[in-house]
Amino acid sequence: MIKTCTFFCAFTLLIGASIARSADRPNVLMIAIDDLNDWVEPLGGHPDVQTPHMKKLAQRGLTFTNAHCQAPLCNPSRTSLMTGRRPTSTGVYGLSPWIRTVPELKNLVTMPQYFQKAGYRTLIGGKIYHGGNGRRKNSQAECDVWGPNAQVGAKPDKKIIPPTPGGNHPLMDWGTFDHRDEDKGDWKVASWAVDEIGKMSDEKPFFLSVGFFLPHVPCYATQKWFDLYPNETLTMPPIVKGDRDDTPESSWYIHWDLPEPRQSWLEANDQSKPLVRAYLASISFVDSQVGRVIDALEASPYADNTIVVLWSDHGYHLGEKLISGKNTLWTHSTRVPLIFAGPGIPSSKKCNQPAELLDLYPTLSELVGLAAPDDGEGLSLLPQINAPTTPRDRPAICTHNAGNHSVCDTRWRYIVYADGAEELYDRDADPNELQNLVAPGKNRDAFEETIANLKKWLPKNEAPLAPGSAHRILEKRDDGFYWQEKKIDPAAAVK
Repeated sequence: MIKTCTFFCAFTLLIGASIARSADRPNVLMIAIDDLNDWVEPLGGHPDVQTPHMKKLAQRGLTFTNAHCQAPLCNPSRTSLMTGRRPTSTGVYGLSPWIRTVPELKNLVTMPQYFQKAGYRTLIGGKIYHGGNGRRKNSQAECDVWGPNAQVGAKPDKKIIPPTPGGNHPLMDWGTFDHRDEDKGDWKVASWAVDEIGKMSDEKPFFLSVGFFLPHVPCYATQKWFDLYPNETLTMPPIVKGDRDDTPESSWYIHWDLPEPRQSWLEANDQSKPLVRAYLASISFVDSQVGRVIDALEASPYADNTIVVLWSDHGYHLGEKLISGKNTLWTHSTRVPLIFAGPGIPSSKKCNQPAELLDLYPTLSELVGLAAPDDGEGLSLLPQINAPTTPRDRPAICTHNAGNHSVCDTRWRYIVYADGAEELYDRDADPNELQNLVAPGKNRDAFEETIANLKKWLPKNEAPLAPGSAHRILEKRDDGFYWQEKKIDPAAAVK
């Protein structure tokens, strides 16, 4: 049960005391990017990537190089970030439900609502919540201004790539065709944000949330962005054919049957390079849209009094671990960009302490002078912003359906699945997490203390599936594992 009564009483008193001082508070520009892994220049995840605007933002701010999502899937990740609650507290593990349809969650105060009641003008454009969440019934209660929804924009007459497994899903496509940048959904979202910054009133501080769709599939970009990544010189990610030999069978269960194709399909259909190239091209395009928004801010009267934070909801595999897509507990799926810039934030600094996306709620609150909500589960990153080398006691925890978790500190990643199967990676020696140190047949004794220290951070209580849960749901029942209500037959794994 979510304890909301105590929170709302304290919340009302806090907000009432703070409205009078709201005009003097910094503004907030929050930029979200969908499915963006660490292939950005500030994180160095890919040697070819060109993201000059994110690089510029990092140069004038602080980059958390060890930041992780709370769930490697859009809806639970964004729900966690915007409410300050873990998936194991809300029971939101899949692409459904939206919190307002769940009786125990419908009164949760989201970040925009918290800032709105503190005197901020709140605006949301593009993908901040998953899909159309927040835009339907009672949308006026979520924020002051709704901008355009996230959308692909221009599409080719027919899919570019061959039919894919899993139903040949229409989103499973990538490549280029004859269209303009201006025809893309992300261009329209950026244009809306630029317009809103240009006409912003001085009466209230603003909390402007701008969500970009790319590099989410379909990865369509215009030719000029593909030209940045010639086929002849394209660097492919480290793909080891036997990489899953030392991972447990249940590591397949958490992405059992998905439209995202396996690496085996990509190779058989000569799509490994085209996907990587399209993903990189899409990143560079969306970086240009980030640049348009930040340039508008810097040309405005609010340039010196606005905190900018950029994040992605989760990472993405491009063949590593023999899959494409998210839905894993490894670094390619959990590690995300997280960059802060603005007044009071050091420039050209990096912090390698573990950070979690649910930390944004208390961090942004404290950065503008508001008390962080008492009932939130995130920890403020203000100590690390003030001094980037400040140790952080708590590791980053990521969950993908009940019972499946990863725990990351500054060196180790520990993974446990719902059947008790485990993985351990020394990220200093093995940054691509290729060697499971506790696979069967290996000497586990040397790592017992490390595992015990990481294991104590696993969620003690896990909420059951929230009513209406659907899409990418895995359940462990007495007679085995069930994916989307259908019992898993381990012998039928598609690898």
